[in-house]
Amino acid sequence: MPNGAETRSTLDDYLRARIPFVSIRTSERGRVHDMLTEVAVQRQLDVLVHTLSQGLREVRNNTVVADDKSLLGALEFAGQQFMARQNLTVVFTDVQQLSDDNDTTRRFVDLAALAEQHGGCVVVITADPVWTPLQRLGMSVSLAPPDLDEMRQEIAGFLEQYRGSIQIEWGAAEYGQAASILSGVTKIEALNVLSTLVVKRSIGKEDLAQLSRAKDSIFSDLAGLERVDLRDDDYQVGGLAGLQRWLDRKRPLLTMDLRDRGMRPPRGVLLIGVPGCGKSLSAKAVAARWELPLYRLDMASVFGQYVGQSETRLKEALATADTVAPCVLWIDEIEKGLAGSGTDSTGVTTRLVGQFLYWLQESSGRVFVVATANEVRALPQELLRSGRFDDMFFVDLPDEKEREDIIGIYLTKYLKVSPPAGMIAHLASLSEGFAGSDIQAAVAEIGYEAVRVGDGNVPEHFFSDAFRNVVPLARSAPERIEEIRQFSDRAIPASGRAVERRSDATRSRRIVLS
Repeated sequence: MPNGAETRSTLDDYLRARIPFVSIRTSERGRVHDMLTEVAVQRQLDVLVHTLSQGLREVRNNTVVADDKSLLGALEFAGQQFMARQNLTVVFTDVQQLSDDNDTTRRFVDLAALAEQHGGCVVVITADPVWTPLQRLGMSVSLAPPDLDEMRQEIAGFLEQYRGSIQIEWGAAEYGQAASILSGVTKIEALNVLSTLVVKRSIGKEDLAQLSRAKDSIFSDLAGLERVDLRDDDYQVGGLAGLQRWLDRKRPLLTMDLRDRGMRPPRGVLLIGVPGCGKSLSAKAVAARWELPLYRLDMASVFGQYVGQSETRLKEALATADTVAPCVLWIDEIEKGLAGSGTDSTGVTTRLVGQFLYWLQESSGRVFVVATANEVRALPQELLRSGRFDDMFFVDLPDEKEREDIIGIYLTKYLKVSPPAGMIAHLASLSEGFAGSDIQAAVAEIGYEAVRVGDGNVPEHFFSDAFRNVVPLARSAPERIEEIRQFSDRAIPASGRAVERRSDATRSRRIVLS
């Protein structure tokens, strides 16, 4: 869609060319009204605007020209004016049911024909499609939400009028970041969000995060994605130091204006590896740490029973993600939705893969995708090609130091007292071959016992017994772990260390907790 400057230029051309019928597709009536007013004043054009609340008014001097405020009355008055005056433009802003053949569209067809005979122009502002025979009498133009340049200008213009009366810490850099965050919203929505900052009498750099939350609330009821509510202190990730350092480098780039370099914002990351080692948790941690809304796309739920339904659902979901950007889009176990490309008889999966890859490659939305996969072999090879995601990371079983970190995180979360001295290191040595989810399960069992007997009354042997009672995947299905590790050389180690092929850990005797 054209931006504001392009739309204004197009409207200027259409009005000067005396196109008999012009439709403007947008929901921002006020923004279009401002454009038409500018053109009318600059070109000294006679322009009348009709609204149901105010009737017909002359744009340049804002005077009422007809008492009848109804649409039918305005259409009749416009017809009379076209026959009496040359080069008149009449703008209609409150028109319904223009998408099919009905009495209203027929009246507009007659009015457009009359305008053509007398050098007039009929302009309709609508968010809906226009009946084809009517539209073919003239031209159409669509107005997109403000682009980065226009949004930055609107933000700066709005806030600068308050500088001096309230404390404003934002400068050019913050205006640019705010424009990136508010991309996709209308001008009035952006100004409403900024007004909530102004009433606080102080605008600091930390308020940029509030813009994301406010934008998220605007689009909270959009269909196609599941919004994931995040809790502030629930998403600590132990280990994965390499991945976390990479994410720290990418975060500032997500809201920077990179157009002068011909670069797009970071697209996302594909996490593959051993189940239960923090891939899904990382998606939540990214959104929480970056203070961005998190949306989940369930690829398995995209499939529909009717022809074309699956493709439509995916298209709508991805369009929604672009609308709510900047955001984090979490696609858990992506292989469940995109596996089988080229093998299904209907070709649905192949089309979904192509549609998703096209969006991943071409979309300019500031959507950071965190996709996870356990069965790497099931993924289409096109998805693994360089350039689709920014990078691909392999998440392996945590080593002893990483297990200490994970155990410490969960003990702090589940217990109200510090564990016995040396206990974390002891539990880390017992948990060789454990995934992060195995560690969480073992520490949760300790937490349940602490609730039952009191935090300070959990016997030390119970800590060890809880860990010995867990049978991790590395012991129950070591061949699966080795199969998954075969793909480790295709990705960057998420831990920051090289993946080692470890032998199966010795199976410990299960102990009944007492």
